[in-house]
Amino acid sequence: MGKRIAFVLSGCGVKDGSEIHEAVAALIALDRAGYEVIFTAPDILQTATVDHSSEKPETEARNALTEAARIARGNIKPLSDLDPWDYDAVLFPGGFGAALTLCSFASDGPECSVNPEVENLIKDARQSGKPIAAMCIAPVILARTIPGARLTIGNDPGTANAINAMGAVHVDCRVNQSVVDIERRLVTTPAYMLASGPAEVFEGAVSMVEKLGELF
Repeated sequence: MGKRIAFVLSGCGVKDGSEIHEAVAALIALDRAGYEVIFTAPDILQTATVDHSSEKPETEARNALTEAARIARGNIKPLSDLDPWDYDAVLFPGGFGAALTLCSFASDGPECSVNPEVENLIKDARQSGKPIAAMCIAPVILARTIPGARLTIGNDPGTANAINAMGAVHVDCRVNQSVVDIERRLVTTPAYMLASGPAEVFEGAVSMVEKLGELF
C-alpha cells in the first residue's frame, strides 16, 4: 500500500468550495505517483453558496461535506472522524471554499481564523512530522497556523503581503513549479492563482506531488 493522503475538500466549485480542476489535477498526480487518497471535509455548512452560472450569491445553505462528496465520488469521511493514523500527509486543493469555509481569509485577511477541525488536523500532522501540501489560495491556511512557513500563492502582491503579515514568508513562484519548506515539511503551488488553464494547473500539481514525496 502506498502513502495515504488526507485530501481536504471544502465543497464543490471554485466560487464557494474546492476548485474542481485543481482537485482533479492533484488526484491524477497523486494516483500516478502511487498514493492512496483519503477524502475528507468538515461536516459544516459552507460559509457562502454561489450560483456558478451567474456568479450571484444563493440563499440555499449547503453542507461542505455533502458537496465535497461529489468530487470524492461519495467515498468521503467527516474531518472530525479522521484519525492521525489514517494518513501520512495532508493536501489542500484551492478554491474559494478554502478561504471562506476552511478559514476566514476571504473576509478577514491577515486577521483570519481557521476552522478548529482544520487547525487540529494541521497540528496533528506537524506533531507527527507529516508533510502538508496546498494549492492556489489554500496556503493562507498554513500561513495562519504555522509561524514562519515558507510558501507561495504565485506572485499576487496583495495576497503575498497578507501572508507576510501573518508571520509567514511568501516566495514568488512560476505556475508550473512549487515551493518547499524543508524545515516545516510544506510544499505549495500557485495553480489558478496564476494558471491560464488546466494544463498549467496539472504541471504545478505534478511538481507539488514530486516534492511532497521528497519530504517523507
